[in-house]
Amino acid sequence: MNATIGLDTNILARYFVVPGDDPAERQQFAQAQSLIDSGQPLMVCKTVLLELEWVLRGFYRYSRADIGRALSWLSEQAHIELEDRSAVEHALANYTAGFDFADALHHASYAGCNRVASFDDRGFVRRSERLKLQPPVRLPGTRRSR
Repeated sequence: MNATIGLDTNILARYFVVPGDDPAERQQFAQAQSLIDSGQPLMVCKTVLLELEWVLRGFYRYSRADIGRALSWLSEQAHIELEDRSAVEHALANYTAGFDFADALHHASYAGCNRVASFDDRGFVRRSERLKLQPPVRLPGTRRSR
């Protein structure tokens, strides 16, 4: 039987967010630190990373740089297995270059495709063009993005 522990978003959020005065938050923070810093085999799936970015950005108002550091730190931990690590690392690179994390993760997950179709012309399509990403992101029904 595999002894790896899968981590939910709330464990990671509690690890990265310094607690306030609430004793329950402080206890969860200590428990999350103990688990993550234990060195035992852990796993984080891509959907948890996607949700973590959203929680840190949307709820806790973390900056892009702070979120990037947190996600990069996770990817550097030898005892933490990331689902589809190569796609996550590719997404982190594009996130650092200005992509929305969700779009970056979607794009990295479609690496084996000929192209990606999106109606998000102002965001996903234009940013992918600027970075000359492969596969290209295109508006449906067009050879060119615009």
